[in-house]
Amino acid sequence: MPRALARYRTFFGRPDVARLVLMAFVARMPIGMLSLALLMHLRAATQSFAFAGAVVGAYLVAMAAAAPIQGRIVDRYGPTVLLRVNGVVHTLALIGLWMVPAPWLPQALITVLAMLAGAFIPPIPVLTRTLWRQRFEGDVRRMAFALDSVSIELNYTLGPALIALLLAIASARVALGAAIAFAAAAAPLFLFSPARRYWRVEGVVERHLLGPLTQPQLVRLYACNFALTFGLGLLEVAYPGFSARLDRPAMGGVLIAVNSIGSAIGGIAYGGLHLAPSPERQLRYGLALLSLPIALHALTTSFAVMLPLALVSGLMVAPSFTIVSMLVSQHAPARYATEAFTWSSTGIVAGIGAGMAAGGTIIERVGPASAFVLSAAAMLVAALIASGVRAR
Repeated sequence: MPRALARYRTFFGRPDVARLVLMAFVARMPIGMLSLALLMHLRAATQSFAFAGAVVGAYLVAMAAAAPIQGRIVDRYGPTVLLRVNGVVHTLALIGLWMVPAPWLPQALITVLAMLAGAFIPPIPVLTRTLWRQRFEGDVRRMAFALDSVSIELNYTLGPALIALLLAIASARVALGAAIAFAAAAAPLFLFSPARRYWRVEGVVERHLLGPLTQPQLVRLYACNFALTFGLGLLEVAYPGFSARLDRPAMGGVLIAVNSIGSAIGGIAYGGLHLAPSPERQLRYGLALLSLPIALHALTTSFAVMLPLALVSGLMVAPSFTIVSMLVSQHAPARYATEAFTWSSTGIVAGIGAGMAAGGTIIERVGPASAFVLSAAAMLVAALIASGVRAR
């Protein structure tokens, strides 16, 4: 532990690192706020959960589809122009959604605004990962990616908590307004941070139409990421389903939060360690290890037992994402540096969405235990895919 703390002190003592970490955390707050705030605002405005859910789904699909295109633009021209355009369009589209239920906003227009907001969201997470790739090497880069994974876990924990607080003390409209304020600040925060002085652009080089998808090792990593996040999407639904079976529905959120806390603890610990096995071996062993506590979820009907299991199963989540980011940065050619990370993000969104959809159906027809078993199986599939990833 003293050595790990010393490494973190050295890392944060590097020029501009503390400012960049803080900037990335604040600029990424919308990723944990907007989906929930938009869902609750549209539900309150239209009195339809079905329509609200469909609009949020359209928002996420547009985000996933546009991410690789944004990454290719950044690799070619740098992030400045894209962030200026996205910052304006994304904010205006969200303001349009905030105006619902204006009588001149039909449902089709609301859906289009949601898709615009998703397609033009400033890609702060992938820009931050590209920045760490360009600036650091070796263990220092691993530490940066570990902190990045922990920061995103905090975004997904604190963001929904802030929205829930505003829903409790104010209204869904106020909650969405707060999320829009964070979203409007994201692009300026990055543009006026020290990030631009460390950014490198490859310029005019030969690029393939499929970009990083031409690299077999990257495709394996994307498939591994999809299987991992499919399993996590199942957990996002299985925890509330388990709690509902015990007539304690509010405890579903507690289990998700405890799992996120475990992930943050694991990410911080992993970033401060110096491990001998290669990242490729760490990934396959870590994913296989992750499947064990998740499989044990299916054997308990006690909340007191489920609580520590949720914490333990989270310990390998952030380290797994950290290792995937490390390997993507190693295998991606410089001309695809940002686009490679956007494909990884697309896989995350698709995997979580597919896992949540499958989990809802399984829990309704069979029960939460089956969802936990399928989640553990997804982690084993991810480990199997990871076994095919070779060192560059």
